[in-house]
Amino acid sequence: MGAKKRPFYRIVVADARSPRDGRFIETLGYYDPLTEPKTVRINAEKYRRWIGHGAQPSDSVVGILRRSGALEASPANEEEALVPAKTQMPAPMETGASVTAPAEGAPADAGAPADAGVEAAPVPVAAPTEAAPVP
Repeated sequence: MGAKKRPFYRIVVADARSPRDGRFIETLGYYDPLTEPKTVRINAEKYRRWIGHGAQPSDSVVGILRRSGALEASPANEEEALVPAKTQMPAPMETGASVTAPAEGAPADAGAPADAGVEAAPVPVAAPTEAAPVP
């Protein structure tokens, strides 16, 4: 959309396998950066429905919607309204850390690495006792 030196953008729902300027599923709104103030029109109901179905907005769309305030949300749920929940990936282990199996009789988490900056208290481990011979 738009013309030379006249940008104009549609906000659409497209399949990730479609080309950038190719086929799309539905138009949600548009963004005109040349008007003063910049114009953003979006159907909030359609946007939230697609987000609810698992659509992921591009970084550009999220930025446009944040700056323009086109989708008003309560301050506590602003991130939730604009972007679907992203799964937290566990932090990679440090290269120098090692995990060892706990000694017999020790609690199960005795060999687990402690939190960074917090030193764990030593866990007392009872000395193994000899078992009485079985008759």
